[in-house]
Amino acid sequence: MAAGEPGAVESGDDKGGLRAALGGLTTRGRSFLAAGVAAAVCAYVLGQGDLLRVGLLLAVLPLLCVTVLYRTRYRVAGSRRLSPSRVPAGSEARVHLRMDNVSGLPTGLLMLQDRVPYVLGPRPRFVLDRVEAGGRREVSYKVRSDLRGRYPLGPLQLRLSDPFGMCELTRSFSAYDTLIVIPRTEPLPTLRLAGEASGYGDGRQRSLALAGEDDVIPRGYRHGDDLRRVHWRSTARYGELMVRREEQPQRARCTVLLDTRQIGYQGAGPDSAFEWAVSGAASALVHMLERGFAVRLLTDNGDSVPGEGSDGFAGSTQESADSAGLMLDTLAVVEQSDGGGLSRAHDVLRGGDEGLLIAFFGDLDEEQTAVAARMRQRSGAAVAFVLDSGAWVHGGGERGAGADERLRLLREAGWIAVPVPAGAELTRLWQQAGQLPDGAQSAGSGGSTGFSGGWS
Repeated sequence: MAAGEPGAVESGDDKGGLRAALGGLTTRGRSFLAAGVAAAVCAYVLGQGDLLRVGLLLAVLPLLCVTVLYRTRYRVAGSRRLSPSRVPAGSEARVHLRMDNVSGLPTGLLMLQDRVPYVLGPRPRFVLDRVEAGGRREVSYKVRSDLRGRYPLGPLQLRLSDPFGMCELTRSFSAYDTLIVIPRTEPLPTLRLAGEASGYGDGRQRSLALAGEDDVIPRGYRHGDDLRRVHWRSTARYGELMVRREEQPQRARCTVLLDTRQIGYQGAGPDSAFEWAVSGAASALVHMLERGFAVRLLTDNGDSVPGEGSDGFAGSTQESADSAGLMLDTLAVVEQSDGGGLSRAHDVLRGGDEGLLIAFFGDLDEEQTAVAARMRQRSGAAVAFVLDSGAWVHGGGERGAGADERLRLLREAGWIAVPVPAGAELTRLWQQAGQLPDGAQSAGSGGSTGFSGGWS
């Protein structure tokens, strides 16, 4: 059932006829039927009339219950509402179910059951007493998952039974809802990188200079517009009052790059290195959208979340909450890729003005480190959080062989490269990144870490 959209079933709805109804006999009903048949056979063999009457009573009772339940016609409508429909991993959501008896007859005993994936918890079951004509019943249950993803809820099943418990018939609603479990996000502090330029910082808007009156694109006059902005040439052409458009703002840009290469991560589960990287990317993009940046989410495959244009950036004219929701929904279902390199992402970044680049890398070999280093040459300021997944699998400890060398190469190329130890908090690493430029500048010989922009 879609939230807020009722569905209905009839107790007499039937796909398999009376034979399907007979299949709904409970253990008690089957026992009565078997005992009745046995008693009738014995009565016939022994010539006992009283035993025959008892046997007929035992056999007829469950069949009568099946017929009455099968023939009874009342309509029951149901609806489901999720609160909320999008939750971070590890948080609870509540599912509200509502049943309405829209027929003129009271129902019997009903058992309500909702289908949920096993990762959300046990399958909820509710027993509803007699629902009067036109009455309603409301119940709710909680769901929770430590694993991000999209989980279907439903369809809702209604089990009807007779007062004697001889027969149970199951009816299903057709619709279902979807619960989206997004990655956990951490609130990040406001930072300012060295070498900050006017185009970045607090994500303040930069106005595009208009070349002249002939280059403006006029629009129709709206109540409250300043008459000094009237464009008389266009007014004469279109025969109605036209005004010059306001200066078009352009926000600072930020690309969040998530490395999803399967070869770059070891281990699995909610505490794995890959899940940390996904959560880190989610936290970064939400933070930058809140700071006023136009943000693009990019993966190693070169795929980006559809934004407001061919460049894939979102947030410049959309509400930041809508942009964040779209990207978080994508991160909720992102999986590790079979691709072995970062070259596709490099080709995308090679195209134009990327602004600030924030990357979350898995294990990098020498070749992929070189590709990542070239990304910095195509971008403005660049910050890399580099995970050593082997250390995560073995519970921390020393970084793997060559990890320090790869960090040095990234820093020489101009990256602010931050190693990510097992179980680290992104907030602390985020603050550390804001303190690294001076150290990174001295780490490389001839490598420049002067930034054309900053972050906040």
